[in-house]
Amino acid sequence: EAQIMKKLGKQKDVSVFTPEDPEPIVYGNVPLAHRPVVMGFGPAGMLAAFYLAREGYRPIVFERGQDVDTRSQDVETFWKEGVFKPESNVQFGEGGAGTFSDGKLTTRVTHPRLHEISKYFVEFGAPEEILYKHKPHVGTDKLRTMVKAMRERIIEWGGEVRFGAKITDLFIENDHIVGVEVNDNERIDTTVVLSGVGHSARDTYEMLHKRNVEMTAKPFAIGVRIEHDQAVIDESQYGVEPSSLGLGAAEYSLVYHDKETGRTAYSFCMCPGGQVVASASENGGVVVNGMSLYARDSGVANSAIVVNVGPDDFGNHPLDGVAFQREWERKAYELGGSNF
Repeated sequence: EAQIMKKLGKQKDVSVFTPEDPEPIVYGNVPLAHRPVVMGFGPAGMLAAFYLAREGYRPIVFERGQDVDTRSQDVETFWKEGVFKPESNVQFGEGGAGTFSDGKLTTRVTHPRLHEISKYFVEFGAPEEILYKHKPHVGTDKLRTMVKAMRERIIEWGGEVRFGAKITDLFIENDHIVGVEVNDNERIDTTVVLSGVGHSARDTYEMLHKRNVEMTAKPFAIGVRIEHDQAVIDESQYGVEPSSLGLGAAEYSLVYHDKETGRTAYSFCMCPGGQVVASASENGGVVVNGMSLYARDSGVANSAIVVNVGPDDFGNHPLDGVAFQREWERKAYELGGSNF
């Protein structure tokens, strides 16, 4: 490294990366009367449970979907035969929607714990290159083994993960949570609930609103998936066959800002060498996502092309955005022949 920096150190784009140690975890001084509860086992819930378990808090995770092996079979059946399971699909289940994705590890923030998390990912099966590549990705084939390994470590550390277990209500006394209801019939006492329910658990948001949990209507983006031949993108970006340069499938980014309307259309979740996948989480609606395997060798590229929408478009009630999404998903479902 010293030799390389002697040669390149004067270039403004080259510097030595020194990982910053994460801030220490601060413990409370009152013992918890009950185990903490985590709602959802996607990226947020999984990492919350992982750190709680690592620090000895023995969390209980409730995930409405299925374990990754069962879920993968259900998703394959859905894609091939159109048999839809509302509680085991591309959105719901171990690893969340991210399990069936490109597995890009990019964020718009920097945080000391990100490098620590990446090292854990490598320990659980991600390629080591994610520690140094500018735009690392894992691929859904490797993600499926990764999330399973993380779950097993959480259990090894004293945590518990329950699949097919949906939190259907909260028990609140004097503005403090005292328990959760699971699958409409089981009570679990707890004073700490971490919600990592993701984008598509609409019935859960309805329940939270009914229980006066504070929620705010937020802007989001809506659009379509566009697919093209990967060779067209490679030629456009590289000018040559990428393998001749030792490169993989090329990416792209598209942004257009309309000054008159104030709206921006842009590409999102671009999947080089991936595929478009049906990703519904409710009957009677069509949602699409993009995913890729680690090799990114499908021969086609795809990207979401979306436009920003906000409360001015759908209303200021916290659940108005859900109604807006459902309206367009149902229209897409009908236009597509009402059969996914």
